Amino acid sequence: MPLPTFDSRLDPGVAAALATVAERGVDHVFFVACGGSLSIMYPAKFMLDQHSAALPSDVLNAAEFTARAPKRLTARSLVILCSMTGTTKETVAATKFAKAAGALTITLTTEPASPLGKAGDHIVGFEAPYTTGVPIDAKNSNYARIYQLVLGLAQIFDGSDKLGALMGSLDALQPAIDRAHDHFAPLFADYAPRLATKNVIYTMASGADYGAAYSFAICVLMEMQWINSQAIHANEFFHGPFEVLDKDASFLLFKGLDSTRPLTDRAETFLLRFGAKENILVLDAAGLDLSGIDADLAGNLVPLVFFDTLWRFAYKIADLRNQEMLEARRYMKKLHDY
Repeated sequence: MPLPTFDSRLDPGVAAALATVAERGVDHVFFVACGGSLSIMYPAKFMLDQHSAALPSDVLNAAEFTARAPKRLTARSLVILCSMTGTTKETVAATKFAKAAGALTITLTTEPASPLGKAGDHIVGFEAPYTTGVPIDAKNSNYARIYQLVLGLAQIFDGSDKLGALMGSLDALQPAIDRAHDHFAPLFADYAPRLATKNVIYTMASGADYGAAYSFAICVLMEMQWINSQAIHANEFFHGPFEVLDKDASFLLFKGLDSTRPLTDRAETFLLRFGAKENILVLDAAGLDLSGIDADLAGNLVPLVFFDTLWRFAYKIADLRNQEMLEARRYMKKLHDY
């Protein structure tokens, strides 16, 4: 396969990894991680599904990946793994497991010298503000890096021409997030006092946004605020979960801009029909100013806008509950024998 010419704005780590993929060739992609890092794998697969006919893919929790030992994992596989700190033991083990099968591995982490950084064939670095408190430009986030990988794969194997549009859109992403903070601020100020008193808050989304809903449920509401939560797919809601809906139930609905938006439209109608509006926080991307972001990719980038803005909402809830965020965790990063 001839080596493609990639957009010059591509992250160097991504470009190096894609060059190896093009030279070697792959026939299946596995997206593997745990927790918040797993959440970015769902929109990555969604993007690959919509831009590549050549590459089927799976998303798996890292421990299940090794335990399941899929027969589809071969020397022709590409395994993309992520851990923010690079120390997630299950993800490091999954990397070694994939390499033992002969697969090509690409690892994403903020720490190149970490066990994960050392375990993979190619390392792609990214920046993350959530545990450091240091602001970043969203074009350097984990979402941005994995989307570059995905559309690079689509360019190699399907002749897709969206990588350049992505790079331009990433330049416009941080300004769009900054505008979204202002757009959602009144909504957050309204809902925070009520939702801060709740013991259960469900999140709901579909398509590219499901990962953001999943991450906010397990990594913020449950991990940092000890609020019971569950990420519910907007269509799965109608296949059992809608029975919990009453006037006291609290939901956070992500309404994105991808092709699955009709699913969240239907969910919103039902939530407001049988629930109480004051307990149903709807984040609707349709009202955001996404100037500079390619229309075909807006649905893929909106999840990062949602999650970034919701981080401030989480701190509002924490203040009202008189509880710290990261510092209040009882087990995470404090126990090492589990």
